[in-house]
Amino acid sequence: MSRLAAALLLALAAPAAAAAAPPMPDILPLRERAAVQDRWLAERLDALVPALMRRDGVDMWILIAGEYNEDPVVRTMLPATWLNARRRTILVFHDRGPEQGVERIAVTRYPAGTFASAWDPDAQPDQWARLAQIVRERDPRRIAVNMSEEFPLADGLSASQRDALVRALGPDHAARLVSPERLSLGWLETRTPAEMAVYPQLLRITHAIIAEGLSPAAITPGVTTADDLRWWFRERVSKLGLSTWFHPSVNIQRPQQGTFSIATMGLASGEPIQPGDLIHIDFGISYLGLTTDNQRMAYVLRPGETEAPRGLREGMAAMSRLVDIHTSEMRAGRSGNATLAAIRARAAREGIEATIYTHPLGYHGHGAGATIGLWDAQGGVPVKGDYPVEPNTAWSIELNAERAVPEWGGQKVRFMFEENGWFDGRAFRFLNGRQTELILIPGG
Repeated sequence: MSRLAAALLLALAAPAAAAAAPPMPDILPLRERAAVQDRWLAERLDALVPALMRRDGVDMWILIAGEYNEDPVVRTMLPATWLNARRRTILVFHDRGPEQGVERIAVTRYPAGTFASAWDPDAQPDQWARLAQIVRERDPRRIAVNMSEEFPLADGLSASQRDALVRALGPDHAARLVSPERLSLGWLETRTPAEMAVYPQLLRITHAIIAEGLSPAAITPGVTTADDLRWWFRERVSKLGLSTWFHPSVNIQRPQQGTFSIATMGLASGEPIQPGDLIHIDFGISYLGLTTDNQRMAYVLRPGETEAPRGLREGMAAMSRLVDIHTSEMRAGRSGNATLAAIRARAAREGIEATIYTHPLGYHGHGAGATIGLWDAQGGVPVKGDYPVEPNTAWSIELNAERAVPEWGGQKVRFMFEENGWFDGRAFRFLNGRQTELILIPGG
């Protein structure tokens, strides 16, 4: 047989799901990214801050960060070219009422984007004294600072900065300090229309990288290990001029592997991927100040196979049904714990062995907002799970359905899912589709 004839036969035998990865979407140069992010920031400061401050009854909001020790909220308010805070950065919002709006002040040596500098070190060398003067002149009733025992993203004020602030303000104004967590969390979790118009592009980029990684372009069965594939994803992201916010996870399930634990996540990372393996990846990128967080399941075909065993396909169907249940139970104002309980109750009635660990998404991969379960806390999560599901938020729907696979001798397999979407307060929708069937990888 000629080489051409052999190549044609191989091409005809290859399963459709193993086709080439979709083309990579356009990725903006750094300069254009910065312009987009600064435009978004200006819009967010104008629209979100006044509404959130008035919702929580706050007259002034003071945010303080040290260089390389940034408050998570401050970091999202800096200009795109400020990769870190500068020296001690103090940002102040003062609500002068609906007519005059919210004043933005930077008690810094330099202007900070749309925050005008209100401190001249030559006239007043003491930065804290200048801040105290600004507070006394405006005399706010309630002064918000970022302190929280339960929400790290709302706990950006360090102990030393707080002590210095209290000393500078004096007893009267220091007594007006409050820590409304929802103010910080609301800023971080709320997505604007401009951001959501672009968020699907982040998912298209993420999905294109995953499709390439779960293909012969990155996997040679019998040679490629889980750890090899993890680093392939890291290198691919770097070459695209992007970054990841966590080290990718690649795990393998196979027959007679033994009990699968979500804590250990499958076989050792040095084990080569083999035909008949079920591969699970967890991967996300950071781009334009936003994040993605995706998981995919793939099956490596054995010789002669054109599809995965029926038990694996049925497991994927159970997982997909669990996703439908989950998204239909999203309600504005319902707590994360109540949402978790509703999903698990419906899944149990349908005979699905479910584990739910969904989280908000946005500036941070594990973002601000309600927690809907943790993999090791299926009875609910204190405080974080009591926070309400809010409208205009992005989510990473993350879960698994566990199911015995007859072709694997009744061994239980976890069918993992994670995909990103948008909740507008009425309904949930995925931003760029979702996985419902296994990705198929040629085994030889």
